[in-house]
Amino acid sequence: MTPRLLEKYKKEVAPRLKSQFNYKSPMELPNLVKIVVNIGVSEAKLDMKYMEASINELTTITGQRPMMKRARNSVAGFKVREGMPVACCVTLRSVRMWEFADRLISVALPRIKDFQGVARRGFDGRGNYNLGLREQLLFPEIEYDKVIRMRGMNVTFVTTARTDEEAYALLAELGMPFSR
Repeated sequence: MTPRLLEKYKKEVAPRLKSQFNYKSPMELPNLVKIVVNIGVSEAKLDMKYMEASINELTTITGQRPMMKRARNSVAGFKVREGMPVACCVTLRSVRMWEFADRLISVALPRIKDFQGVARRGFDGRGNYNLGLREQLLFPEIEYDKVIRMRGMNVTFVTTARTDEEAYALLAELGMPFSR
């Protein structure tokens, strides 16, 4: 069964983008390539239970086991040595990517208190969009009682769009609630 957001892309979004930007070939259409979800876990240098909890929460949210990132360099100011665990991240593609994007847009973002939309300044100049979330409790899969510590996450949408304008049009058509 194909994800709901992928069907919307094929039936509604792609034709609109083709007419809006006057693309001649369907290969020119901007598309979502992958979504990367990253959680920084600075407390992992003190106790590995924080990293394990973050990995479990990210697995629950995305449906895919994250990989642990280790520090490349030692930084004395942050009390981090080379090789210490500092983050965990997941790269979602294909069906899981579309399902995660659908849940983020339609379920998680509307649960933010006093939500006014996501900022438009998250584009990087190459057609990718970064979104910072303040807590993992936005996702209904996470049980409040089992959360050890509130932790934010960074969600990166990687697209084939050449410009930020094309990427904005793609994400807006998919339903991303941008602020005015």
